[in-house]
Amino acid sequence: MTISALEGTVNFRDIGGLPLAGGGRTACGVLYRSDAISGLTPRGLADLAGSGIQAIIDFRTASEQQMAPDRLPPARTFSCLDMPLFEGAFTGLAQEEMQRAVRSDDPAVASRAVQAAVAQLPTLGRIYIGMLQDGRSVFTETARRVAASADGSATLVHCTAGKDRTGVAVALILGAVGVEPQSVVADYRQSEANLAGEWADRMLGMIGGMGVPLTSEVTTLVTRAPVEAITEAMAWVAAEHGDAAGYLRSGGLTDDELVMLRRRLRVQQ
Repeated sequence: MTISALEGTVNFRDIGGLPLAGGGRTACGVLYRSDAISGLTPRGLADLAGSGIQAIIDFRTASEQQMAPDRLPPARTFSCLDMPLFEGAFTGLAQEEMQRAVRSDDPAVASRAVQAAVAQLPTLGRIYIGMLQDGRSVFTETARRVAASADGSATLVHCTAGKDRTGVAVALILGAVGVEPQSVVADYRQSEANLAGEWADRMLGMIGGMGVPLTSEVTTLVTRAPVEAITEAMAWVAAEHGDAAGYLRSGGLTDDELVMLRRRLRVQQ
């Protein structure tokens, strides 16, 4: 069963229905993306239990997972794979420092630590390029798992916000199966609209409460998904590897696995 929402998340979606260059669309019920699934409601748990999702890939760091463990329905067994990506973990870093402040009863220490981290952060586009450079094995294994999923089963990939680490992973897979570039960007951009409002306000309030100035750079890192960030990342992929498929091949994805990935995700018209 395919699902269009997962109660307790704000950035969950099926990547099915996106147009392919040359005709056709991506298949529904094969690959889902989301923010953290630590806050699933009883209805969200029931929907997850009744869905075709079998594999769950988590890009969060160990500290992010400890602060907000995945909440899964007890009636089902899932294939869960932890593949932490440290680039793009700014939100998790802020959460970790806040927790340290609570434990140490010294918020000034946490505030200084976060401000020091913020001062050293590059632009979002540069973070994505660093992610691509250091996370090749993670992105390749993610594509491999999706390619190897059985008919009728689906994969869910997520991080904390579901926009950066998850966004780059999904953009690579969409590019490799031939989704039109403007639709790859549009899917990435959707995260900003999904995170706007209560989620974004809560995250920015938390960070601001730690004494971090809410500059436009910080706001972008935490809550936004700007076109220039993903296009800079994909331009790097094109310059270094020709295209997304070439990037995944450089990480060890075989031609047969690429064929399997396209077979799983492409629906011809």
